[in-house]
Amino acid sequence: MKQGCVILADKHQDMLERIRGLLETMFETVVMVADADSLFESAQRLTPELAVVDLSLPFSGEINIVRQLKRRLPNLKLIILSVHDEPTVVKEVMASGAAGLVLKRSAATDLIPAVEEVFQGRTYISPSVNDKA
Repeated sequence: MKQGCVILADKHQDMLERIRGLLETMFETVVMVADADSLFESAQRLTPELAVVDLSLPFSGEINIVRQLKRRLPNLKLIILSVHDEPTVVKEVMASGAAGLVLKRSAATDLIPAVEEVFQGRTYISPSVNDKA
């Protein structure tokens, strides 16, 4: 059975298209946005179950995008997409309130397990990050 709504936020159109294909197998509605303003507006309006957000999405706020999303929508489940696998980045993302971190290079294999884990109330970090630690 499919979940309701997910928002996918990434500034790269090709990445949006690839990830959308994966998420459409799990969600009734996949909303794609390419900037932080659209992300915040859509999240407020649609109250999705999940947001999958590029860590590098341009954002000029006073705090990082993860904290801002969690402040505005504390019940939103949040998975971050990132090219960064450094332990300090991973720790900061998870400490900011994300439920998962998926490396972009392994999104094809890691995103669906990440969504499943997050919906079970657990956290998920791409295994290749854990291998590096």
